[in-house]
This record gives sequence, C-alpha cells and structure tokens, in this order.
Amino acid sequence: MNKILALMIGGALGTLLRYWVSDYAIKLFDSIFPWGTFIVNLVGSLLIGICWGFFEKGQLNINTRLFLFVGLFGGFTTFSSFSLESLNLLKTGHAGTAILYMLSSNILGLLFVYLGYIFGRSLSVYNR
Repeated sequence: MNKILALMIGGALGTLLRYWVSDYAIKLFDSIFPWGTFIVNLVGSLLIGICWGFFEKGQLNINTRLFLFVGLFGGFTTFSSFSLESLNLLKTGHAGTAILYMLSSNILGLLFVYLGYIFGRSLSVYNR
C-alpha cells in the first residue's frame, strides 16, 4: 500500500506542477510553438537527471524512488501532450515548427538529462 500511496502523491504533485508551469509559459509566450510542454519536459529531464546522478549509488528506498521517478517526474513531464501537439502542428500546416519542436525536444531532453546527471553526481556524497 505504501508504494501505491507514494505513486499517487507523487503523480498528483507532478501533475499540478505541470499545469502551473505550462499555464504560466502559455501566458508568457504568445506563439504556436507549444512552449508549455516544451519547458515542462526539459525541466523534468534536467531534474530527473539530477536525482538520478545524486542518488545513483546511494540507498534510496523503493517508496521514495517511486515517488520521485515514476510519480513526481512521470506526472510532471508529458510525452502524450508532446505527441499530440506535434501532430496538431503537422495537421495545421506548421511542418517546420513541428520538426523544430520534435527535434529540439528530443535532443535537448537527452542533453538536459545528461547534464542533470553529471551535476547530480557532482553533488552526491556517495561519489566522492
């Protein structure tokens, strides 16, 4: 039951954070480019990389791991919204924007996870 609770709380918090960050980004940028999902996914990639690097060799109990990696970051980031927004850009004749969005999201997402991982490892007392 503790695992389920960890997932539920993490997922709920991640979803709320995604809504707030995405909503703010949409209000900040007036563009057909899906800035909300883009920013959420890159921030989520960076944060999951930091946590992965920081806790890689340390003991993190299963409930905390589920809360962070599956619940919080899983609820915060969104591949399904990314996919739908990409398809909608293509369907509405914005192929260039769609390609830019798809490539930049994937390339920068991988880069952010990697940079977060390196940063998290440098902070970890377990790697010294």
